[in-house]
Amino acid sequence: MSVLIGTTPTRTFDDSRRWVAEGTALLTGAVDGLDSPAFDADSQLPGWTRKHLVGHVAANADALGNLISWAETGVEKRMYASTEQRNADIEEAATRPAEELRSWYHRGAAELDAAMDRLTPEQWEHEVITAQLVTRKASDVPWMRAREVFVHAVDLGVGITFADLPDDFLLALADEIRTKRGLADDDLLGVEGPLPEVAAWLAGRPHDLVDAPTLGSWL
Repeated sequence: MSVLIGTTPTRTFDDSRRWVAEGTALLTGAVDGLDSPAFDADSQLPGWTRKHLVGHVAANADALGNLISWAETGVEKRMYASTEQRNADIEEAATRPAEELRSWYHRGAAELDAAMDRLTPEQWEHEVITAQLVTRKASDVPWMRAREVFVHAVDLGVGITFADLPDDFLLALADEIRTKRGLADDDLLGVEGPLPEVAAWLAGRPHDLVDAPTLGSWL
């Protein structure tokens, strides 16, 4: 798998901010292209309709906004009250009218972008705690959002594929997933193909690779 072995992509803060803008534009175009009945159709994520997915991405913007607020004010503000509450909120979102979800998505994306624009270089260095209880610098928040908007643009099931995502983003994504899955070079022997297909496989999404082992869903 030459696209990954022996490489360590350098992901900068500016890259992540750029990817947020590009990914949000891609996902927004997809969401705005849905009429109301299309929101009720299945997404590419098992058990989730497009309403589940749009509600999740909208809630994610609010949750990451909490981390930005924490970095800005110094007052602790967790992403979600609990995992159970997060899951319940997604299920509740799936019952909302399509136009309400669309408006929430737009509002959340705009407010998160504005909040990120307000942070000073010093505030970006403040530590926050993610939903997985991992301590990270606030400067990682743009990367966290970029993953959400790009990957879920594919998951929406409107014809967007990993091949539509930027190569530099896919390299950074693949490197991170490989590390988090603990995949050594030996685990990747025989897994070869175009970068978008490899990234889709690592993310546990549909792909065209031959003889690649099955991986569980990620993100």
